[in-house]
Amino acid sequence: MRFRTEIESIKACFELGHADKMVLLGSCFTDEVGSRLAADGFDVCANPFGALYNPMSICRCIDRILSGEAYSEADLTLGPRGYHCLDYATRYSGADIAALLGVLNDDASRLREALCAGPTVFLTFGTAYVYRLREDGRVVGNCHKFPAGVFDRRLLSVDEIVAAVSDSLHRMRDAGVRRVVFTVSPIRHVADGLHGNTVSKAVLHLAVERLCAEWDGFVSYFPAYEMMIDDLRDYRFYAADMKHPSDVAVDYIYEFFSHTYFNVDTRREAVEYRRQYKASLHRPIL
Repeated sequence: MRFRTEIESIKACFELGHADKMVLLGSCFTDEVGSRLAADGFDVCANPFGALYNPMSICRCIDRILSGEAYSEADLTLGPRGYHCLDYATRYSGADIAALLGVLNDDASRLREALCAGPTVFLTFGTAYVYRLREDGRVVGNCHKFPAGVFDRRLLSVDEIVAAVSDSLHRMRDAGVRRVVFTVSPIRHVADGLHGNTVSKAVLHLAVERLCAEWDGFVSYFPAYEMMIDDLRDYRFYAADMKHPSDVAVDYIYEFFSHTYFNVDTRREAVEYRRQYKASLHRPIL
């Protein structure tokens, strides 16, 4: 008897190797997979601006980067702790405008170079809820601990997500991106409420389903969400906060990812790269 609903092994219609470039953007689950890819020796650019959770912020990032427009003071918002770029993580804040813009534009150049190098792009959507500045209606990627009254919170519709992501897919294809793989983050956004989290994930799944149908051949889906929620559904596979997958769970999903996109030789090379990476972390005691 089986006491688990295991996800059957799948093989993608394409293979990735160490000569291929990958770009990963999205929720903090992206960082987990990205760090494992880097340790296994792959050419990967993962979340250079930090985690982005909602599809609108991910698309805004891609569109701005591919436009080639440099960040300027107009992209910063004055707050209680200096200047902030609300599009990205809290590290993009400070009192020195020139230094902040320098970091932003350096990271933008790095991501633009990666997106224009013919990569496979993995986009991980975490939530369909967004925060908009009441002042101008702009969706922010991070609230930077601004007062709650500065924002309005609402749930995106499937149509809004499909329209925004489709525009970004056009831009990525024109820039030379080879393909895009969607995932829905298995991390539960408990702050949305358990029911709210379920609704949010459902909206994301419906949007991704439509995108895969409308962009067949250019986009596909990787079932990280199903592996966590349906295959591993047990609290022993969660971290102490009971929201994030444990290291064991992420390793399990990454192994499935490897068998989906890497051939036997690539997986063997990855094992050797990881062995060398772990060895490099050890320093002799003098």
